[in-house]
Amino acid sequence: MKSYRDLIVWQKSVHMVTQVYQLISKFPDEEKYGLTSQIKRSSVSVSSNIAEGYGRNYTKDYARFLQIARGSLFEMQTQLQIAVNLDFIQDKDLEEIKNLSTEIEKMLNVLIKKLLN
Repeated sequence: MKSYRDLIVWQKSVHMVTQVYQLISKFPDEEKYGLTSQIKRSSVSVSSNIAEGYGRNYTKDYARFLQIARGSLFEMQTQLQIAVNLDFIQDKDLEEIKNLSTEIEKMLNVLIKKLLN
């Protein structure tokens, strides 16, 4: 593996960000600096932390950044559920993102476990 770009979990997380941005473009304008901004930051944080952790020369640092990425993933999932509860989007609109985020979560768990064992 030459780069973090070769990691499938990173590739999937970048794809997820694209889907999230497309979905939240439908949010009300008054949410531009509220929930929309929070969702953008948390979704981008997943792939960013995977990449940053990969760049560390210490295995425990890498695992820590992957844990942060997982936390950002959970944060994004929570924020999207709040958006559903507020009727900004429909639950059915989240199906693909939910499936992808669950897959990313599992991949992060496996990678973290491998690094810490």
